[in-house]
Amino acid sequence: MANKIPRVSVREQEPAVRATNFEEVCYGYNAEEAQLEATRCLNCKNPRCVAACPVNINIPAFIHKVAEGDFASASAIIAEDSSLPSICGRVCPQETQCEGSCILGIKGEAVAIGKLERFVGDWGLDNASKEQVEIKTNGKKVAVIGSGPSGLACAIDLAKLGYEVTVFEALHKLGGVLVYGIPEFRLPKEKIVAREIDDLRRLGVKFETDVIVGRTITIDALLDEEGFSAVFIGSGAGLPRFMGIEGENLNGVVSANEFLTRANLMRAYDDEYDTPIYVGKRVAVVGGGNVAMDAVRTAKRLGADATIIYRRSEAELPARREEVHHAKEEGIEFKMLTNPTRVLGDDKGWVTGLSCVEMELGEPDESGRRSPVVKEGSDFTLDCDVVIMALGTSPNPLLKSTTAGLETNRRGCIVADENGATTREGVFAGGDAVTGAATVILAMGAGRKAAKAIDEYIKSK
Repeated sequence: MANKIPRVSVREQEPAVRATNFEEVCYGYNAEEAQLEATRCLNCKNPRCVAACPVNINIPAFIHKVAEGDFASASAIIAEDSSLPSICGRVCPQETQCEGSCILGIKGEAVAIGKLERFVGDWGLDNASKEQVEIKTNGKKVAVIGSGPSGLACAIDLAKLGYEVTVFEALHKLGGVLVYGIPEFRLPKEKIVAREIDDLRRLGVKFETDVIVGRTITIDALLDEEGFSAVFIGSGAGLPRFMGIEGENLNGVVSANEFLTRANLMRAYDDEYDTPIYVGKRVAVVGGGNVAMDAVRTAKRLGADATIIYRRSEAELPARREEVHHAKEEGIEFKMLTNPTRVLGDDKGWVTGLSCVEMELGEPDESGRRSPVVKEGSDFTLDCDVVIMALGTSPNPLLKSTTAGLETNRRGCIVADENGATTREGVFAGGDAVTGAATVILAMGAGRKAAKAIDEYIKSK
């Protein structure tokens, strides 16, 4: 029976080697491995994996085609619902979504849906036509703010519907968080992200970089003066949060956003670039999410001893299990049930350590997780010379302050309905700008919903 076949292991760099370089950790499946893994799928009549996928990819159908060796058909099936399979196959939390609902996972190992999606996505990038796609335009213009996953997904769908789409990106490179936030060893930029964006160009999507909407141009101007029929905001959530403890202004304290932007987008890890980045000898990363794992593993690769500081237990780490596993293999130290109380420094204003207390789990909080409380008399000092705060992010308030009628909630997120319509007519939003920091696939799903709503809105006028 298919469910007796063991899950096909994925080839990876050896931990001791990869901890010193920025090459991709996971090599992915080759064709033979992908076909073998695909034969494990039971092709359920009521596939729970599809319902658990934020964009409802027809997972059994594409996997069936992989098993047959018909990779072109598998690629076409995924393309009906997902715009960026090579990216999603690498960075989405499949273990809590599609794979987490796989029937085989109840008593054994789930089908490696994410790795199969990655294989098909990469096959598509290597084999798809590179010719310009001719689409009959309808003469209507739509502006997309931000070239991250929600913006790209929205732009793709709108372009296919015949709209003249222009994507405005604040940074000098396209890709949003895919480029500045996710390290090269998890998501290669030129090999994957740049090629996915090239596919949008072939659909006729235009890109303008170094445009800060709200400063360079406003949403009001795009709608009232530049002839755009609608605007989609996919600007993400890039405003970092800090703890508010003493010493956070010392030299050597940095947000994970700044640290990863320097390392990823500005290629500080590459000796051919002059971008400065300081890791000292010991780095403490405060936080337990995927961004924290990206930061601590980057610091390790830059030559520092690196430690995760997290106030809850390991079982409650919000980061992907795969990322935690990889971090441990690479020699990252984890200090669980630990909370910083003060950043220590010398008389020159540089970090010398981190005062911490041990925590213990109390009653569950609003999210259902047990709230950590201070363990009396547990104060201790952790030696470090760099502290990276990876405590989450919120949307930049610039768009709210420069756009008439655009409402935000108390967390600074744009108020939008389930289809992305905001309180300003003609303006739609999705992804982290609406939800706060979340996953790539959720942002993509929001972008696709908004594209459909934008099409209906424009046609109704």
